[in-house]
Amino acid sequence: MPQENIFSKEQRQYEETPSYAKWGRLAMSKTKEKYPDADIIDYLHRGKEVKETYSVEKFKLWLRKENHEFGVFIDLKFETETEKLIDITFTETSQ
Repeated sequence: MPQENIFSKEQRQYEETPSYAKWGRLAMSKTKEKYPDADIIDYLHRGKEVKETYSVEKFKLWLRKENHEFGVFIDLKFETETEKLIDITFTETSQ
């Protein structure tokens, strides 16, 4: 007999959402602002660095503008305790 799932749909969705999801949405939003004519065609979470007072969520987005494709590394630096955004850096790459 199958076991009944005791978790609600909302609880399962919350548990399945990665901790970096909100930072990923911000990375994509800020990338669209910086590169308004490019389409984001791929997304990679590269990890998180935790320092004493701040953390950095790291992403790589792959963009296409007309017939040109390129990558952008995005680092979102924020206060660990408050999650207040401190800085965003963009670094373009051909790989």
